[in-house]
Amino acid sequence: MPKSFPQTFLLLFGLASVLGAQSPESIAKPNDPAEQIAPSLKQFVEVLSTVQAEAPDEQPLDKLIYEGAIPSMLRELDPHTQFFDPAQFRQLQQMEESEQKGFGSVVSVLPGQVIFLQTLPGTPSNKAGIQPGDELVAINNISIASLEPQQIVELLTEARQQRVTVHIRRQGSPKLLAFTLTPELVDSPSVDRAFMLAPGTGYIRLTSWDLQTAKQLRDAIDKLGGNSLHGLVLDLRNNPGGIVKAAIEAATMFLQPGQRILSAKGRTGEGDTADVPKGAVPYKFKLAILINEKTASASEILSGALQDHDRAIIVGLPSYGKGLVQSVVPLSNGAGLAITTAFYYTPSGRSIQRPLRNSALSETFSSLSKQIREYKTDKGRVVTGGGGIQPDIQVESAIRTQLETVLDASGVMTEFATQYLSAHSPLTAGFEITPEILDELKVFLSSRRIQPSIAEWSEERSWIAARLKEEIVTQARGVDKGDEVAAQHDPQIQAALRGMADDTLLAASGSH
Repeated sequence: MPKSFPQTFLLLFGLASVLGAQSPESIAKPNDPAEQIAPSLKQFVEVLSTVQAEAPDEQPLDKLIYEGAIPSMLRELDPHTQFFDPAQFRQLQQMEESEQKGFGSVVSVLPGQVIFLQTLPGTPSNKAGIQPGDELVAINNISIASLEPQQIVELLTEARQQRVTVHIRRQGSPKLLAFTLTPELVDSPSVDRAFMLAPGTGYIRLTSWDLQTAKQLRDAIDKLGGNSLHGLVLDLRNNPGGIVKAAIEAATMFLQPGQRILSAKGRTGEGDTADVPKGAVPYKFKLAILINEKTASASEILSGALQDHDRAIIVGLPSYGKGLVQSVVPLSNGAGLAITTAFYYTPSGRSIQRPLRNSALSETFSSLSKQIREYKTDKGRVVTGGGGIQPDIQVESAIRTQLETVLDASGVMTEFATQYLSAHSPLTAGFEITPEILDELKVFLSSRRIQPSIAEWSEERSWIAARLKEEIVTQARGVDKGDEVAAQHDPQIQAALRGMADDTLLAASGSH
C-alpha cells in the first residue's frame, strides 16, 4: 500500500469532494451524512498525519488504519461486527468456497490418546484398513502421548490438509502399524443422526444449518415414517446456526400456511418478515425440540417459532441468545465488513438476542424490545423474551460422579471394549451387558489401578453397564448405533419423550 496518506484516504473513504475544493454541484445538501462527518474526518486526518510525522517509530499506514482506527471504531458497536483487511477477506471468501477434506474417521480424543471409533465406508482411513479400537500413536512422527486434547485437535485439523503417515497400535499386534493417508472430499451432512427411539417415535439430530439441511431433514423424517410417526425428537443441542433460510424452510414443514416464522427489525423500525407459504403441507405428528446453551441463531429461530405457535415443546437448557441480522459488505481495496443491521424476533414479538453489555447494541436492544419480557403463545401460554429461547421443560445435563469422570477421562472403557471385541466378535443381535462382562471389566480396571469401592460400584453399576454397552456397540457397529444406545439414558431425550406424552403441556393457559 502506498505511504502517501491523501491517496490511501481516498481509497478508504472516497470523500474527495468533502476535503478538497468543492464545485457548486458538489456542495453537500442539508443533513447530508458526508457534511456531518466531515469535521470528524478532518480531525482524524490531522491526528494520523501527526502520528506519521512525529511518532518515534514509523508505523505502516495500513497497520494504523486496519489494526487500530477501524477495529477501535467497530468495538463500540457490538462483538459481532468485524472488519476484514484485504488478506483476511480473501481468506474468508476462500473458506466459504472451500470443500471439506479429511480421512473419514471418527475418533475419541483424550489427553495423550486418540482411539478410532469408526471409519466411514470408502474413505481414506477405511480403505487403508484402520479399524475401530486402533490407537493413533503418531502423525508424521509427532507423538500423541505428550499432547493435551486441544493440541491433538489442532494437529488432527492440520493433518487433514495434506498427505500424512500415521502410526497405529492395534490390539494383539506386536508392533506398530504404519499407514499413509491422502485427504479426500468427505461428505459431512448437517443431519447426522436419524433413528427410532421407540415404536412410532423418531429422533433426528441437526449439527448446523446449510443449503442442504432442509432437504436432508425432510428425507430423514420420511425415512423414519413421515406422517405415520407418532412423535419426533429434534435435537438442536450444540447447533450454532448457519443459513437462516434453511431454518425457515424447516419451519414450513411443521407450521400451518400463513403462520409467521420470524420478523427482522433494524434501527429504522422497518423490517422483513417470513411466513409459511400458502401451499405448505405440514407434518402432523407431535414434536419436541432439544436445546442447550450452545444452541444459537437459526436454531433459535426455529425453536422460537414452533414454541410461539404451540407446535412443539422445548426441552433442555436456555439457548445462547444470538438473534442478530448480519450482512457481509465488500469494501474498496479488497477489504470487507461484517456488520449487524437488525434483530430477529419470534412470531410473538420476542427478541432472540441477549442483551450485550458495554455495546451500542444494548441501547438499541432496550429501545426495540421496550423491556417487555413476557409474551403469549397462540394458546395463551406465557413465554419470556430478551435472551435466547427458554425451554418449556428445563432439564440439566447429566452430572458425572467422580468415578464416571475417571472411567471416561482415562479411556479404560474404550480400551476394554476393544479387548472384549477381539474375543467376542461379531456381537449377537440382542447384545446386552451381563454380570459376567461387568466382572471382567472390574478385573480389567483393577489392572489399571482403578479400584472403586463396593458402594461406588453398586451405585454406578447401571451407568457403567450402559456406558460400556455404548462403547462396545460403537466399535462393533458404528458411532450412530452407539448413539442409539446412549439416547436411552440421555435425561433430556427421555424428558422430551415424557413431555410429548403429556397432552396438557401445550394446552391453553386460560388467559388470552
